[in-house]
Amino acid sequence: MTEHSPDVVVIGGGIVGLSTAYHLALLRAGRVVLIERAEMLGTGSTGRCAGGFRHQFSTEINIRLSLESIRMIMNFEPETGCAVDVHQDGYLFLLTRPEELEAFRASIALQNRLGVPSQLLDPGAAAQLAPYLDLEGVIGAAYCSWDGIADPHGLTQGYAAVARRLGVEIRTGVAAAGLRVHRGRIEGVHTSAGFIPCGAVVNAAGPWAREVAGWAGVDLPVHPERRHVYTTHPFPAAPPDFLMVIDFTTTFYCHRESGGVLMGMGDPEERPGFNLDVNPAFLDRVLATALRRYPQLGDAAVNRAWAGLYEMSPDAHPILGRVEGVEGFFLANGFSGHGFQHAPVTGRLVAEEIVFGRARTLDIAPLRFDRFARGVPAREANVV
Repeated sequence: MTEHSPDVVVIGGGIVGLSTAYHLALLRAGRVVLIERAEMLGTGSTGRCAGGFRHQFSTEINIRLSLESIRMIMNFEPETGCAVDVHQDGYLFLLTRPEELEAFRASIALQNRLGVPSQLLDPGAAAQLAPYLDLEGVIGAAYCSWDGIADPHGLTQGYAAVARRLGVEIRTGVAAAGLRVHRGRIEGVHTSAGFIPCGAVVNAAGPWAREVAGWAGVDLPVHPERRHVYTTHPFPAAPPDFLMVIDFTTTFYCHRESGGVLMGMGDPEERPGFNLDVNPAFLDRVLATALRRYPQLGDAAVNRAWAGLYEMSPDAHPILGRVEGVEGFFLANGFSGHGFQHAPVTGRLVAEEIVFGRARTLDIAPLRFDRFARGVPAREANVV
């Protein structure tokens, strides 16, 4: 490497990559360069997400990630000096099946043991939180007041600003094209602007993570899955607050957005792929589900529609940290729809792994790449 070669190259300019770059600079990891193939930062999955954050997960490691990451989101402005719009109005999961109720009962017990004040509600208590809903068929609900909504753009640009202030070099319009690996060690990154020699690479490429890992000879089990998001124009019966409501059986969700509603739903017929086109026919299915739960949405008109990509892993947990056999190659992938909310702590964990040789904030052994070879990991059940 030359005198001016970076010590670490981060591939990907979404919130995960930018959080990692910021925390690397904070820990004085040396010269850090982040590359993003788009001309602007945060225009991939980060810019297309709904902005939710929650503690209501079914596994201990995801709950612990949320506890630390949401604390970082709430303290973002005091820590960085960058303002971010945050609404901590809660998540309300509507449950219609006995097996869902029992599964959430067990999850809430785990969350409570870890210090999360989530609670199981009867339909009457759920109706008091969201009186605009039709709760026909609902047999219970799960609620946590610590959950909420934050602005993805504000956090992403905030991390970018403070990372630059700390000396990170951010190059947009520069695409990664390959990795140079010699004798099991990273030597640099081939890019559309030339070769960048370095001693460490962070794969924060979101839905394209598998391709990047393949350049290092790593078969990363991550695949992209399209998800649609819709917003409405303002209408008189829009929710008064930013409570996120999720009909767990159908995966339909909605919350207040700019005087109207933001809503979405998973499509069980969706197949892995990079297609970002909006499927017009799917809107009819979403609206049919939405109107059953929220009849007054019939008074609203759809304003915008877009699609983003989840980066799904086999167990719906992220894949973090070093890769045995490829020295200097680090993963921050596979968030399965939870990347925005877990990005703050992920950046710190990966930076700690690079600088100190291990993550200090949390034990990431359950999230390492080699877990798939060790056996079948526990699957996160609360995926929306």
